[in-house]
Amino acid sequence: MPRKVDLKELDKKIQSMKKTAKELGKMADDFPALARNTARILASIKMLELNISDLVETGVDV
Repeated sequence: MPRKVDLKELDKKIQSMKKTAKELGKMADDFPALARNTARILASIKMLELNISDLVETGVDV
């Protein structure tokens, strides 16, 4: 039997990753590789937001 997915919990984790990635980006002034990789991480997190967080905002239940 398939289990129910907790979209709100997934959204909380995604937002936590986004916050952490932004904090790392702020620390990347003298570290270009960190700045580039943080930008890539944030792009991937944006995809997660489009897939999960937008569902949470619209109230869809999976």
